[in-house]
Amino acid sequence: MHLKGYGFILVFRIDTADGDTEYWATSDLTMMMNERERLAGQIWTIETYHRGLKQFCGVERCAARKARAQRNHIGWAIRAFLRLEHHRITTGTSWFETKLAIIRPAIQQFLAGSKTLLCGFEQVTLAHKHATA
Repeated sequence: MHLKGYGFILVFRIDTADGDTEYWATSDLTMMMNERERLAGQIWTIETYHRGLKQFCGVERCAARKARAQRNHIGWAIRAFLRLEHHRITTGTSWFETKLAIIRPAIQQFLAGSKTLLCGFEQVTLAHKHATA
């Protein structure tokens, strides 16, 4: 097949189990179906990595404006993901289970100590109201 402005391409038609049809196009005119399937597996691995990095490490939730701060945020998110992935491989737990195991005790600890924290907050709020009245 010739793609205007690009050149010749090879198109694969894939009929999926659920009845849908997918199309793959490549400029490698010698590619065979088994090579396409191997590449599809690699692409799925990359997609899974990006999903995990975004969903479990918050790489896209950077509120910084400066480029250096954004690069630092991305670097720390990738490092957190690598630690999460290492833990997943060594323990056999999912990313979700691992993140929940980290967050749950932190929330429990916060809630256990929040009574004194909130009591102090009320006193500060009352003192602020009296000072500004």
